[in-house]
Amino acid sequence: MSHTVETTTPADTSPAPTRKKRRKVVIALVLVAALGGSGALAAMRPWEHHGTASAQPSVSHGTVAVQKGSLSTGIQVGGALSYDTPTPVIASGHGTITALPAVGAVVKAGAKFYEVDGRPVVLLTGDRPMWRDLGPEISDGPDIEQLKRNLIKLGHADGLGLTADQKFTPATVTAVKRWQKALGEKQTGTVTLGSVVMLPQATVRVQQLGAQLGSALGATAVMTVTGTDLVATAQPADSQLSQFKPNGRVTVKLADGSTINGRIRSLVHGGSGNGGDSGSDGADKTTVTIALDHQRQAEQAGPSSVTVTVVGETVSDALIVPVTALLALDGGGYGVQVVSGTTTRLVRIQLGLVADAKAQITGDVQAGAQVVIPK
Repeated sequence: MSHTVETTTPADTSPAPTRKKRRKVVIALVLVAALGGSGALAAMRPWEHHGTASAQPSVSHGTVAVQKGSLSTGIQVGGALSYDTPTPVIASGHGTITALPAVGAVVKAGAKFYEVDGRPVVLLTGDRPMWRDLGPEISDGPDIEQLKRNLIKLGHADGLGLTADQKFTPATVTAVKRWQKALGEKQTGTVTLGSVVMLPQATVRVQQLGAQLGSALGATAVMTVTGTDLVATAQPADSQLSQFKPNGRVTVKLADGSTINGRIRSLVHGGSGNGGDSGSDGADKTTVTIALDHQRQAEQAGPSSVTVTVVGETVSDALIVPVTALLALDGGGYGVQVVSGTTTRLVRIQLGLVADAKAQITGDVQAGAQVVIPK
């Protein structure tokens, strides 16, 4: 319920030489209400005036109920929702591209990725690109270990006692032949250069194509792929970076108004943070990448603009009033004017957390009580 409080200052009819000075109870309040570097808000509270009644018309103020709830400090920055870790796919070997996946297609390790000269090129998992044919009588190397890990994971080494070492053993030849049979290819026991693509991700999403059917393999990327998870990225101002801490928790507001909680995964200076091109505008900024807690909700929104909120200090079950209700008292501290029937009383309070033009208070005030604010 809203109230209006009329305050007037009665005339002092005492003779001028003997008029006593009235003790000022409250003084003007200037309070900074900060949220992410926002400017100061000032509220002047002229509760008492001196002078004649004719010089002082009545002053009207409104009231507001004391709320009970939570209050948090924090900052907000704009960002974007996008698929994780864009990675260019560079083809090795020679030949002509005869088949390509569709943009948006999801490809898992062990499946056909694209096609060269009518033969499949298969996606496998690994950090090291292939640079030679892998078969019997080749020298030991980490590329063999990488291939054997894939053969074991894909189930082609079952019952062979194959271990992921750097030797191309007879058991490795058998596992390769099983894999080639499953692909419908000639069972040679040798993996030729260009027949597989090694990428760190076990499952990728095709983001864009960089080659056309019929083009020859070269140094340019055949396509760009990403992970299948959506992440949020943001580029805060330098003055805001201290609020973004590795593994810190944030809230991401999606374009439809819903929110997802997330964890700060990385902070990368001078890049997009998720492997993409940050562009000239973001070249000198730090990009924050956020892993999201709920992928299904993120997928419903799709790549889009978002707002990232870093929550700072939080209080719950607190008494909350607008900062304009606060009065600075003589001798220090703050008070509020509490409506009591047809009058008001000044109550000294202790000031707690201040955020978003609201203040946490404690003292002889109850939730639901009406306090005076300027209109």
